Amino acid sequence: MAGILVAVFWAILVSFIALVLVRLAQTLKATTKLVSDVSEQAVPLLSEASATVRSANSQLARVDSIAADVQEVTANASALSSTVSSAFGGPLVKVAAFGYGVRRAIGRKPAAAPAPERTVVIGKSLPSARRGSRRTRGKG
Repeated sequence: MAGILVAVFWAILVSFIALVLVRLAQTLKATTKLVSDVSEQAVPLLSEASATVRSANSQLARVDSIAADVQEVTANASALSSTVSSAFGGPLVKVAAFGYGVRRAIGRKPAAAPAPERTVVIGKSLPSARRGSRRTRGKG
């Protein structure tokens, strides 16, 4: 009886192990299929990413070239500006000052004729002085 019990126990154990092995085989088969599908999709993605990186590098090289050209143009413009400033700045300021002086001199009005003398009348009062009277802003 003990032998039959052990044989039944071994039969159940072997059946359980066989079931586990079948499930493990199915899992490994599904994993293998998943890895192959991912590999098939990853290779084109990696090639596209590589092409994108190459394109970005070429664009960066162009931008670097443009930036160098802009820097050179900026340096040339600065040099030209300082040259023009030193060549024409001083004389131009002098000409402007001379022109301003000439305009000032021409713009002055001739001196007015002397005001007639006022007569004083005895017994009359003069009007009081105004507060806050305007001050004339004359040229010159």
